[in-house]
Amino acid sequence: MTTQQRPTFRRRRLGQRLRTMREEADMSLDRACVLLDKSRSSLQRVEAGETRVDVHLVRSMMDVYDQFVPDLVDRTRDALKPGWWVSYGIKDMGYVDVETEAAVVRELTLLHLPGLLQTEGYMRALFTADQLERTKKHFDNDVAVRLIRQDRLVADEDPLRLVALVDEAALRKTIGGPRVMRAQLLHLIGMSELPTVSLQVLPNDLGGHAGIAGSFTLLEFPDPADPELLYIEYPTGATHIEEVGEVARAKLLFDHLCSRALDPEDSLALIERVLKPE
Repeated sequence: MTTQQRPTFRRRRLGQRLRTMREEADMSLDRACVLLDKSRSSLQRVEAGETRVDVHLVRSMMDVYDQFVPDLVDRTRDALKPGWWVSYGIKDMGYVDVETEAAVVRELTLLHLPGLLQTEGYMRALFTADQLERTKKHFDNDVAVRLIRQDRLVADEDPLRLVALVDEAALRKTIGGPRVMRAQLLHLIGMSELPTVSLQVLPNDLGGHAGIAGSFTLLEFPDPADPELLYIEYPTGATHIEEVGEVARAKLLFDHLCSRALDPEDSLALIERVLKPE
């Protein structure tokens, strides 16, 4: 599903819970529509997370389905709130939306370093090279959002865990010039020491490997009821994949690549060698 078609994470999660509640009440969609005074298509959109739902409708659903869910009203209020990224001009339906709710991110990158581990100088150089034309405000907002995302790696509450798998080519590709790249590699060393970060490098002497076809990201959420998600960017957009088989295959591929990559200690040693060539 493309980002343009996808409802916000919290709305979608709320819709799934409302559908589950109806099904647990052994009530058909048609019967629920009559009792809630909603059209069939309207209730379908609510359960798909495509339509905003207010607390009054949710309370009515709990009455009609004869179920009380203690945190459901709070979840509804949360789903109605705009995400923190909206004030920076970032759309609700993109990657930031789902990463904000994730507990674990597993990311494979080939020619650049993961956004969560980038310095401001490095990311500015990447944004400058991007074909997307940005106004200065848009440019600065993109930088600010990426820096805010990084804060979760060091957060005391609800920290984000990152498992980063990086091709050696990304370490040796000079982005932003030698000074920016040196600062970036030093930053990478520091970030790899965080308890929330695991960094492994796929070395050049590995030759071809199973991940060479393209970068991808896997996101895992704290609630087991939320399906894991595979996120893939391409030149003109991105796609979210929740199909169980595809996500499982991507996880197997990621684990396979981790088994072939240098372990974290040897990966750190390689970064240090790139910094100080013999």
